[in-house]
Amino acid sequence: MSTTADPLAALGSLPGVADSVDSVRKAVDRVYGHRVMRRRSNEITSEAALRGARGSAALSGADWELEEVRRRTDFGSEGEPRTVGAALRLTAEAGQLLSVWRQSPLRVLARLHLVAAGGDRPDETVGRPRLPGEPVAEPLVGLALPDANEVSGRLEGLAGLLIAGSEAPALVTAAVVHGELLALRPFGSYNGLVARAAERIVLIGSGLDPKSVCPAEVGHAELGADAYLTALDGYVSGTPEGVARWIAHCARAVELGVRESTAVCEALQRGAA
Repeated sequence: MSTTADPLAALGSLPGVADSVDSVRKAVDRVYGHRVMRRRSNEITSEAALRGARGSAALSGADWELEEVRRRTDFGSEGEPRTVGAALRLTAEAGQLLSVWRQSPLRVLARLHLVAAGGDRPDETVGRPRLPGEPVAEPLVGLALPDANEVSGRLEGLAGLLIAGSEAPALVTAAVVHGELLALRPFGSYNGLVARAAERIVLIGSGLDPKSVCPAEVGHAELGADAYLTALDGYVSGTPEGVARWIAHCARAVELGVRESTAVCEALQRGAA
């Protein structure tokens, strides 16, 4: 397939990207080969979902300890509890949307926003891209906000690429989906949570992480908001070096997610978890 017909695949040739892809593949293979994964993969998946949700919420301003997320049952109040609840709902929903994603990524994004909002914003802005003049609540990302018409066009373009399919490595596609959604902030709220959930969907649906045991959200949180935003600046710049840095950042996040789940495997093997 030519690079013109498959622009995502062309990103695989950017400096350092092939090394990032190879490193992630090896890391994922190692955790999938762990003896605990062969017997208790459902437990690893559940724990990865919880830790991934915690990491995503942390990047959206609700940096709770893991045990607090595990213990808490009431996420109905405003502020941080609402953010953590949204992250948990999105992580639970992501695996249910794989077949729809392949046919209509925009429907899935709308669903993800609806799930994140969870009824706290029962108005016509939920579950659809913003219209001209509508505000965006996304305090972490301070980049210039594209106008609604640009958002619509770029979302349609991204969906077209995803539906057409690509020879690009899963890591590259996931990074582009994640970066594009953060850059566009298409919804009035919860864009960061939705972007990271979409990255999760790509990694699962591509077959790179079919059991969803490599929570990139853990890695993004561990690398920190400053590094996250610096890497995002590179993506938004559109330069080959900048986009490659963003892909490398996403690769490192997946590797750290793998490390987290490997530690869970080791704990289960020792009978400590």
